[in-house]
Order: sequence, then structure tokens, then C-alpha cells
Amino acid sequence: MQFAMPTAASAKTLAKRNIFILFLICQSFTDRKSYFLEYELDVFPTVYGPREDSLLLAESIDDATVKGRSCLDVGCGSGIQAVNLALKGAAKVVAVDVNERAVENTLHNAKKLGFGETITALQSDLFGNVDGNFDVIVFNPPYLESESLGERELDGGRKGREVLDRFLEGAGKHLNSKGRIYFLQSSLNGIGETEQMLGRLGLRHMIVSRKRIFFEELVVFEAEKYSK
Repeated sequence: MQFAMPTAASAKTLAKRNIFILFLICQSFTDRKSYFLEYELDVFPTVYGPREDSLLLAESIDDATVKGRSCLDVGCGSGIQAVNLALKGAAKVVAVDVNERAVENTLHNAKKLGFGETITALQSDLFGNVDGNFDVIVFNPPYLESESLGERELDGGRKGREVLDRFLEGAGKHLNSKGRIYFLQSSLNGIGETEQMLGRLGLRHMIVSRKRIFFEELVVFEAEKYSK
């Protein structure tokens, strides 16, 4: 009997996934602290806390794009992107997450940092419970390749992009005219495939940030509807 050897890419992805799961297991028993700029964020058990990908996405969002605008933070986790949008002057921020504990965590940090009037949060699987359109939509998706979505904070599904593809299919429907979408992606999940999908969906796009981490590169896309 012959056994198929895993490819280098799949072995690296599996190793990374196992490391992240180990982090989550170790962190799942206690509250944690994380820091963004000079602000302290509390991170509840079972909630994805800020990491390099979170910081790269936050740093990539243009201040002028956000100031005075309506914003949607999809997959809010502990609330770092929602807080970042509020710091940049957003008129209102709606934050959503499939994990109800993450919704509670975001509301907690919003109130703690003085943004309780600006940031609201609700439980939603992507856009399932979202009403209305927004000027800015932000998403830091789970992007580890997986056969299922058991670990929702980490698992991106098939080719690591099942959740991302669902987000992209729905994002344009909730974007105001001249609005912008910011989202992060790993180079392991097919950047070219994302660019093709954005074009098919009528979204003009460019990569605004890149960061090399170990065996992958993280990129941040900015996308907007084509002007008519």
C-alpha cells in the first residue's frame, strides 16, 4: 500500500493551524490583555485576540476614508478593528461576529475605552443579521485551510478561503456608493483567485499592505465598486 506524502505547503498549513489551536487552548481558560497603540483591550476566553494580522489590517485603513462615515466590522473578535475605526473618527461602527462571546467582548472594550455610543455589536454569521449599507466594511477572516469550520476563529474551510469567498459575495450588497472594503488574506489562499473574484463582482481593488510572516505573506486588499 502506498501513502501520499503531504506537500510542503499543506504540511506548513497544518503546522500553523496546530500552533494556533494550541494558543487558543492555552488561552481559553483565562481572560487576557492585549495592547493596540496606547489602549489596553481585554480578551475574553474563546475569543480571537489581536495578532500580527489584526494589527496589519488596522494600520492599513486610511483615516480619511473612515472619518465621519458608517462602518461595519465583520468578525469583530475582541473589537480591535471596531475600536480602530472609532479612533479614526467613524460616525458609527456596527460590529458582528458569529461567536456571541466575541460580541460581548467587543461591547465590553467599546465601553471601557469610551466608544460605547459609537460602537454597537450583534451576533451574525457574516451578513446574516446585518441591515443596511455602510461606507466602510472591514474583515479579518479565518484563513487556515480546513475540511470543516469547527474552529471558527481559525478555519477558513476549503483552500482556506470558503469564509472569505462568502464574505466577498455579500460585501458589495452592503456597500454604499463610493464605499470601500478592507480585508486581509494569506498568500497561501490564492491571491490571484481573489483578484479574479473581485473583478467578477465588479469591485476595483488593490493591495495596500504586505507583511511577511514565517512561510507566508499577509496582504490587505482595498476594494470599491466601479464608478458608473
